[in-house]
Amino acid sequence: MSKRDVLMEVENVSVTFGSGATAVEAVKNCSLTLHEGEPIGIVGESGSGKSTLARVMAGLQPPSAGQIRFRGDNVFKGNKSFQSGNRNQVQMVFQDPYGSLNPQLNGLSAVAEAVRIHSKVGKDEAEQKALELLERMGIGKLDALKKPRQLSGGQRQRVSVARALSASPTVLLADEPTSAIDQSAQAQLLKLFLGLLNDGLSIVLVSHDLGVIRYLTKRVYVMKDGVFVESGDTETVFNDPQEDYTKMLLASIPGELGKAARAKLKR
Repeated sequence: MSKRDVLMEVENVSVTFGSGATAVEAVKNCSLTLHEGEPIGIVGESGSGKSTLARVMAGLQPPSAGQIRFRGDNVFKGNKSFQSGNRNQVQMVFQDPYGSLNPQLNGLSAVAEAVRIHSKVGKDEAEQKALELLERMGIGKLDALKKPRQLSGGQRQRVSVARALSASPTVLLADEPTSAIDQSAQAQLLKLFLGLLNDGLSIVLVSHDLGVIRYLTKRVYVMKDGVFVESGDTETVFNDPQEDYTKMLLASIPGELGKAARAKLKR
């Protein structure tokens, strides 16, 4: 792809928490690129550093070293992010939809609030746009008027996606979006993500679920102990993994792909 197609660049990013003897290197010298309309995956076990890197890309966690650029502009200037006015363009969906939603607001109010923040429109117009976003996510008006505790996990996650989309972003960072919902809800959410990709949205999917990564992404970065140990075209990495860690992850998948990976581990 040409340089003009690049939306986001992560260059030699490291994140260290604490200092001295108690310092923890969560991310170590990681680099990646994201292109327009592209779905990429970051996969690894819990504690591998993938969620920390996603927060850096979203402008929520400053790196200890390295740079993140969005459309060529440095995302961080000091500890402040998106000073060049691109804040709305990069949005994040978190693993725990219940924790990311105000328990006192129903789904419609939560999304309408975000619409008003991002679009500077009146209450009625914001509610209409929020309802349209929720309906696109498969949330009808009756469910839109329910508070988070009254919704299923899958419905809460789709409300969270609608809230993120209220900013009309070009990049959606999804951190373990399917981990807290059942398989039926996972299928619905992934179908919604495919629709968003067809509309030109770029998606960074962070997950330990290799089946989800394979279904949605075109390129994948495999992360272990804060480091990318393997990356490339998703199908190539899945069918011909080069690193033992990648083979181990793949071996945990049920079915033929996992069987093939387990065979390679025994060699």
